[in-house]
Amino acid sequence: MTIIQATREYEAWLGRHIPILKPDLTLKHRRMAEDAFCFFRATFYRWMQLIPDLCADCFDAPSVLSVGDLHVENYGTWRDADGRLIWGINDFDEAFPLPYTNDLIRLAASAWLAIELEHLTASPATACASILDGYTSGLEAGGAPFVLSENHRWLRDTVTGKLRDPTLYWQKFAALPTAQRVPAKILALLRDAQPQKNLAFRVAHRQAGLGSLGRERYTALADWCGGKIAREIKPLVPSACTWAGLRPADTHIYYADILRQSARAPDPFLALQGTWILRRLSPYCSRLELSALALAREEEKVLWGMGRELANVHVGARAAVPRILRDLRGRKAKWLRRATEIMTAATLRDWKAWRKRRR
Repeated sequence: MTIIQATREYEAWLGRHIPILKPDLTLKHRRMAEDAFCFFRATFYRWMQLIPDLCADCFDAPSVLSVGDLHVENYGTWRDADGRLIWGINDFDEAFPLPYTNDLIRLAASAWLAIELEHLTASPATACASILDGYTSGLEAGGAPFVLSENHRWLRDTVTGKLRDPTLYWQKFAALPTAQRVPAKILALLRDAQPQKNLAFRVAHRQAGLGSLGRERYTALADWCGGKIAREIKPLVPSACTWAGLRPADTHIYYADILRQSARAPDPFLALQGTWILRRLSPYCSRLELSALALAREEEKVLWGMGRELANVHVGARAAVPRILRDLRGRKAKWLRRATEIMTAATLRDWKAWRKRRR
């Protein structure tokens, strides 16, 4: 099956679960042709179709509840219940039971593509080594949240840079078009999420992300106590892993499960409402874009931190951790580098085919 056929079939499957916004889907297709990193972020469904065969020797590894669609832009910040600034993985839309190796290979492949586009300067070999070292040390330590209030200054400097300036951030939100139709149920959920009863707000349409571009997304914008606030809600569907044939009967949405078992300081504003995910948005409650990572002074440490934060998610499967560590010790040297090279090459082939089709 080609990438063109896979995309067509996946989007038809998705359309049987939720309404699809065709203009947003058209934008997604256009952005997929822009560069290989955008293509990678937008095509998790294709990744899961390919990796079981292309990396079969890695797919017999111990299984854990995994992020699934992990990449270097799937990290961000939020405030915990005590107001502390926390950093970590911030999107679990595709969470699913998978071999632990999948998350590592996908994270490393995203770093390789970022390096190819010169967004990162580390070598591919260094990226793999840093991610794997952080992951292993995190498992051995039993997991520990990334609280930036006192620790990890090297990371705090990266995530609090000029690119997250509140003035620029809210200017972008002010320019968003008002949503033309908002279901009554969604309006009620957004109303209940406001910090004050009967607070007036505008619901905007925001085109964000790449993997979820094409799905409904409603952003409530309000002025409260002298400043701007935002709440956003979007639908969840079963993981694309089911579409790709991995446990196709498993339609459970694992978002709440993976949050509950991870070693993290939770975001008190992140809540599941049925099959919808509701969250607060602010300059320091959002994902960290690749452009910010490109300014990082210590890329190797950031990649190490990404691996260690992944361990914070995987340690929730307590019984699996000893098996994962044994499996890691039994793997050949450079196994992650070889698997990453295979999947990066497959992604580049698909991207070139997609770009050719778009011309």
